[in-house]
Amino acid sequence: MRALVTGGGGFLGGAIARLLVERGDTVLSFSRGEYPELARLGVEQIQGDLADREAVLRAATGCDIVFHVAAKAGIWGSHAEYHRANVTGTENVLAACRHHGIGRLVYTGSPSVVFDGRDVEGGDESLPYPTHFEAHYPKTKALAEQLVLAANSPSLATVSLRPHLIWGPGDNHLVPRIVAKARAGKLRRIGNSPCLVDTVYVDNAAHAHLLAADRLVFGGAVSGKSYFISNGEPIPLWEMVNRILAAAGLPPLTRCVPPKVAYAAGVVCEGLWSLLHLAGEPPMTRFVARELATAHWFNISAARRDLGYVPQISIDEGLKRLKAWLAGASL
Repeated sequence: MRALVTGGGGFLGGAIARLLVERGDTVLSFSRGEYPELARLGVEQIQGDLADREAVLRAATGCDIVFHVAAKAGIWGSHAEYHRANVTGTENVLAACRHHGIGRLVYTGSPSVVFDGRDVEGGDESLPYPTHFEAHYPKTKALAEQLVLAANSPSLATVSLRPHLIWGPGDNHLVPRIVAKARAGKLRRIGNSPCLVDTVYVDNAAHAHLLAADRLVFGGAVSGKSYFISNGEPIPLWEMVNRILAAAGLPPLTRCVPPKVAYAAGVVCEGLWSLLHLAGEPPMTRFVARELATAHWFNISAARRDLGYVPQISIDEGLKRLKAWLAGASL
């Protein structure tokens, strides 16, 4: 098939593009930049902005399916920036699908769309969207996911996948942040509770997207639904962090900050960064303080049943591959 991957130059988007190419599909990537690794795969690269509807329409010409992976992630920025990329961008992708008669859309969502600041232990897809969000990213991702699922129709079958804490070789977000903060002496564990979290190795997350695409047909078991995607191996958060640090040749964390202190620091930092228009991200936010002090792992039985999803790379094997990559990476 001829597939458009928005954000094909990103961590997950690149993994999806690679798996599609490996099985013989024709892949186009729509991103703001140009990426040598995609060129080596033979992926046609189209530059543009998701908020530019005409650019998205041109990129989707002749495609059979769209994997909408691109999004503005992170913990800081204006609501307008997040809305423009995550909501307006998704509206434009949906418009392109309708304009060109593209029948399938696989959307990359986020488990953060159901996070209300409390522990989630074995939660499934029946969890509701919260009435209040403490960050623009989960709020705009929730709005975008609702648009995608509402668009499911006989002419456009849609599905949303919610991969949780993606990591692995090539990671340009989670692992580099952990390693950089640890090396700078700025990483602290929050609280002493052994909160379990889910993570997902990048190839497992990408594989789930292809499984969803292959089963996506209007009226089928998959269409119009959302699915949590993880390795199915809940692990204490700070144990996972320490194992990532060990893969990078760094010592484990020993210093701890009480959750209430971390949350208060988030309130202060957000206030200062907003008032003084400081550059970069605050060292702590309310959303991050809540996330790092709570359990969040999910029941993936729906993905196993409907998608045929079985994690192929375990955490242990993934960490071996991560260690080998980090040995040659300049993080």
